Amino acid sequence: MGDAPLMLSVSGLRGLVGRSLTPPVAARYAAAFGQWLKGQYPDKPAPHVVIGRDSRPSGSMFEMAACAGLVAVGCRVTNVGVVSTPGVAIMVEHLDADGGMVITASHNPIIWNGIKALRSDGVAPDPGQAQQIIDRYKQDDVTYAPVKGLVPLATDDTAVRVHTDRVMAQINAEAIRGSKLKVVVDSVHGAGGDEAAALLRELGVELVHLYAQPTGQFPHPPEPTRENLTELCDAVRQHKADIGFAQDPDADRLAVVDDQGRYIGEEYTLALTAQHVLSRNGTPAGAVVAANLSTSRMIDDIAAKAGAKVIRTAVGEANVAAAIRSHQAAIGGEGNGGVIWPPVIHVRDSIAGIGLLLELLAQEKQPLSAIVDRIPRYAIVKDKIEIKPGMAEKSIAALKQRFGNEKVDLQDGIRIDWDGRWVHVRPSNTEPIMRIIAEADTEAAAKQLIRETREAMGAD
Repeated sequence: MGDAPLMLSVSGLRGLVGRSLTPPVAARYAAAFGQWLKGQYPDKPAPHVVIGRDSRPSGSMFEMAACAGLVAVGCRVTNVGVVSTPGVAIMVEHLDADGGMVITASHNPIIWNGIKALRSDGVAPDPGQAQQIIDRYKQDDVTYAPVKGLVPLATDDTAVRVHTDRVMAQINAEAIRGSKLKVVVDSVHGAGGDEAAALLRELGVELVHLYAQPTGQFPHPPEPTRENLTELCDAVRQHKADIGFAQDPDADRLAVVDDQGRYIGEEYTLALTAQHVLSRNGTPAGAVVAANLSTSRMIDDIAAKAGAKVIRTAVGEANVAAAIRSHQAAIGGEGNGGVIWPPVIHVRDSIAGIGLLLELLAQEKQPLSAIVDRIPRYAIVKDKIEIKPGMAEKSIAALKQRFGNEKVDLQDGIRIDWDGRWVHVRPSNTEPIMRIIAEADTEAAAKQLIRETREAMGAD
């Protein structure tokens, strides 16, 4: 793939700024998406697209290029500015638009940027639809609109308020206000700081806000992992806060620190929010939770205790969202800190996650550390290796041959389950790597499973 990959997948487009991703590339991809939308809405002379971006310094130029590509094929575009990815998705629904586009590279370092397409329901296109857009992009299969078909660009600055109102309408605000909570939030100078602050103001929560301004100059590596959040852990202890939250740059992921300043991580975000939603009044018995194949089996334990069922999907927000819709799931998401709560939006949303976790604290009236300690604990280890042409197919075949007598799931790479442990191997949608994720009762056992997997793949 060379030293400057351009990733095209169900997760959209990502590339290295000024190398594989340039303004002409962004305009071409946006035009391909706009042309695809016109095919979805043949009776509309100008499909309406909402566009927003995260705070990366390169975001403005790609936003302008994408707007140009969309307008050029005859779309009507509304720019909502620097907003979280779920905020853009909510505005797509709020404005009754036909699609959306987010300029973001999520948790990737600052040298990356990308484009994420959204359908009218705010969800990314499914794999088949994503491939149609990719094919149009590769073939440059677009028809540019004549002058009379061009629609002037519009702007809308209400996304923060609309997003906050959506979450507020679904949670017990009075209970949270009465709990007098103190929270530390690390917004990593990303796009979600304004939305997080607005929600916490409405809820009467005392806020210590780290890196709130959306400058895009990340103060530490932006993926919300343990090694990147030591400052947040220290701040929770220093300020004697009840909980700490870490957003990624486009604020669709949420990691959590407990009241002891202990990083409990991204995997617990979905586990805790699912536990809470399944216990809320109005959640039916036998409810469904949707999670991808790389998500911790904590979710299975929580669901079983509540009499609920877990549906597993391929990795990718669109896949989880599709399962949520088809099974009418109460909640869903991914183990990377991505919570999808259908009453708000069928998109991973750190703001909805914050609201649910504050409601959990208000309801339980116990420290988060005590709540976490009641959940069965497993060790999950994540590894990755650089991918080479043909490597994914060969690796999956080798693992299937080696472990074919175990429980095998092939809907996304290969997941192998033993009694009490599992490993999932798959090519990334967003980086030129193969991901290897293992979970077991102990970290040593999970690492051993990684070693066995790499050996079977011929990666060592």
